[in-house]
Amino acid sequence: MLRDDDVVLILSNAPDSLLAKRIAHVLVEDGLAACVNLGQPALSVYRWKGEVEGAEEIPLTIKTTYGMHQAVVQTLARLHPYDVPEIIVIPVIGGLASYLDWVREQAGNAGSE
Repeated sequence: MLRDDDVVLILSNAPDSLLAKRIAHVLVEDGLAACVNLGQPALSVYRWKGEVEGAEEIPLTIKTTYGMHQAVVQTLARLHPYDVPEIIVIPVIGGLASYLDWVREQAGNAGSE
């Protein structure tokens, strides 16, 4: 079982860079995430309503804590235009201690420096 201060990554996608930037700013400004990386546009191929489709999307990698993950998931679902957006939470099993401490300090601290 994860503890609230364990660091997690949340993966998602946005349909365009404008929405990706908006999501990133909301999550960081509201103290829900320490950092959000926006990747280069990537082609996603998937089955939707029985048809194979493809769309260019902006990958999002969100760094936060387990204690904040439900709020991040709810915010992503609220801001996202897709009926079923990709939102995947992955536990972090290790990393540079000072970076993980920074993530813990930032997540949950709206307006902190």
